[in-house]
Amino acid sequence: MKIIILGAGQVGGTLAQNLAIEENDITVVDTDGELLRNLQDRMDIRTVIGRASYPNILRQAGAEDADMLIAVTNSDEVNMIACQIAFTLFRTPTKIARIRATAYITRTGLFNNEALPIDVIISPEQVVTNHIKRLIEHPGALQVLDFAQGKAQLVAVRAFHGGPLVGQEIRYLRQHMPSVDTRVAAIFRRDRAIMPEGSTIIEVDDEVFFIAAKNNIRAVMSELRKLESNYSRIIIAGGGNIGERLAEAIESRYRVKIIDHNVGRCRYLSQALSSTIVLQGSASDQNLLLEENIEETDVFLAVTNDDEANIMSSMLAKRLGARKVMTIINNPAYVDLVQGGDIDIAISPQQVTIGSLLTHVRRGDMVNVHSLRRGAAEAIEAIAHGDENSSRVVGKAIGDIDLPEGTTIGAIVRGDEVLIAHDHVIIETDDHIILFLVDKRRIRDVERLFQVGITFF
Repeated sequence: MKIIILGAGQVGGTLAQNLAIEENDITVVDTDGELLRNLQDRMDIRTVIGRASYPNILRQAGAEDADMLIAVTNSDEVNMIACQIAFTLFRTPTKIARIRATAYITRTGLFNNEALPIDVIISPEQVVTNHIKRLIEHPGALQVLDFAQGKAQLVAVRAFHGGPLVGQEIRYLRQHMPSVDTRVAAIFRRDRAIMPEGSTIIEVDDEVFFIAAKNNIRAVMSELRKLESNYSRIIIAGGGNIGERLAEAIESRYRVKIIDHNVGRCRYLSQALSSTIVLQGSASDQNLLLEENIEETDVFLAVTNDDEANIMSSMLAKRLGARKVMTIINNPAYVDLVQGGDIDIAISPQQVTIGSLLTHVRRGDMVNVHSLRRGAAEAIEAIAHGDENSSRVVGKAIGDIDLPEGTTIGAIVRGDEVLIAHDHVIIETDDHIILFLVDKRRIRDVERLFQVGITFF
């Protein structure tokens, strides 16, 4: 697939790296020549220096025969105009734009071929907000992913000493919980992926990914670690777009405080939010945190745009007694350095956003793609189409499907029913199949599994 990426920042660069691995024809456009040179030194891609919305620059990037344009510059307006020009001059089939401002996103009727011809809008702030909200709703989870409109969930937890299943073979999970069906999709042990079998023994500090129906998630988590009580008190450091959206999303269920240093922003937040307490000051002010009873806080969330400020305020909050600390970190080099110490969960906005973009790049009917382990693996929701003659999966038992190496099927959602993947389960047309892929070089093989033959049509 020939793809043009506009913007060589964190999201654009990470996306280019993901797609280049999969043997796509990638061209990246940016005004920063140094950024482009760094990308070109690390991967096999084309680069074009120039303003992404200029027609001659898009032509130089190959817009005349591109399959897809992905606009992820730092400017909403540049992204929108680039999509408009790609449609008007080059008839680019698929146009994706990152748009941050809610003033654009909430305007109905703005995005269509008669107005602004953008096929898919990605709002990083909303994606990250949803990601954090799920973590708050599942105490103890490192990552929570929804599939089939939330009917099934893939959850990552760290196995703790004392968990009933720790030190046991995976097959004993069924004996511990005979009424709950689940599947361990993958295990990461010291940053190395292990494809689980019934005889695999779960060790302390293993990062375990399991899939189950949404109602069974907490029961399965209790087998791997001491089950944490639900959160109640939340402090959010940073009143920007993410801080505001998060407070708005959770304030009806939790006691929320938000800290921001800007007086004007605090006035706005106090009017925009219903029950959230807005505090003007620095989240790194020890006296302020103590006055707000940080030692009784269940979750401290640092969500400013400044990595260093987020890290320092999070470390301070943890040492002053905050039960759980989650921190947004934009620099991917920092993420692995800080997670697991004073900072319980480091959140990379780029990796959270990448999944939303990859969903629209995949061939076959892929309705959900989630990036896992900071891009090391993927969880995919694909829909099976066709019949026994035209499909490689329909009508076959899971045990008989020739899956690419490093790929497992975790579950099938059929209507409202969640079927955990066992070898005897037969796939039917329109099933939503949830796969876990630890070798991303095999993504094309996975896509081919779900592409129907000519007889289907």
